[in-house]
This record gives sequence, C-alpha cells and structure tokens, in this order.
Amino acid sequence: MPFLHDSHLLEKLREGDKDAFDAFFRKYYKLLVANALFFTKDEQEAKDVVQDLLFEFWHKKLYLRLKGDIKGYLYRSVQHKCFNLQRRKELNQQGGMLPSYDKAEPDNGKEEEEERFIRLHKALDDLPPQRREVLQRIYFEEKKYQDAADEIGISLNTLKTHLKIGLKNLREKLTRD
Repeated sequence: MPFLHDSHLLEKLREGDKDAFDAFFRKYYKLLVANALFFTKDEQEAKDVVQDLLFEFWHKKLYLRLKGDIKGYLYRSVQHKCFNLQRRKELNQQGGMLPSYDKAEPDNGKEEEEERFIRLHKALDDLPPQRREVLQRIYFEEKKYQDAADEIGISLNTLKTHLKIGLKNLREKLTRD
C-alpha cells in the first residue's frame, strides 16, 4: 500500500484494514523515533517510546477519535510519553518508587505510607512470576526494556505486553483494596 493521505489511512484503519496500519507504521515510525530521540537522547528509549505509542494507537483504537492530519497528534503524543519517561526516571533517582523509612525520624503519615508499601508488595506477589519479574526489572532495577527481555529470555514485545498487563493488574488491585 503506497503512502496515503492521513484521512484515507484513518478511513482504512476504521475499517479494520491491517495493511493500512502497516502503511501508517512505515509512514510515521522513523519520523516519530527522530522526534523522540530529540527528547530522550537514547536511541533504544526513543524506539521504545514510539513502539508503545503505536501499540496503544492500534490496540486501544485511538484512531477512531482522530480526523484529518494526524502528524501533530502523533508528535505531541511522543513528546508527552518522553516527558512521562523522564519524570519516572527522576522519581526513581530520587527514590520516589519505594519510600525510605528512617526509624529515628517520626512521621505522622508513616503508618499510611507503610500500609501502601505493604499493599504494593502484596499486589506484586499476587502477579504471575514472569509478569512480576518484568515489573521488578524495569521499575526496581531500572533496566532498559531490551536488556530486561534478554535477561529473562523473552522477546521485547512479550516483555512490553507483560509490563502493560502487569501495571493494569496492579492498578486494579490497588484501587480495589
């Protein structure tokens, strides 16, 4: 399928045409990676950001809400994902993922924080082993996606699927309890 105008691609996507998604992917992938690279300064991270975006675009059917030229939407979405990635990195560097407990320092909200910490670990323990391992490698050990996938012995796409489903399971479990 040759490069088509965005409105035609969107029309084909709405019809469920997988070839249209392939054409869409070929049309925008390199441009979006270059855009992400401007923010991440890391080629693998840039590719991961774009792959996540395109995965969501197809599986969540984000194209159903769009009309006309979608280049601006895609660029803003990549920028937003890059900023979120940077915020997560900064939180991890500041120890924002796991609270630190200093016994010598009294804290009024400490019990509540400890309870959240316990609930998080209980929810992690309830996940299937491979999904839990993926989350631990990415969020606690701060591994890059490809490195974690290689260490676990799974493909990058499988890792991303485990990551997305694992995060969804955690959110559901933690909001339910």
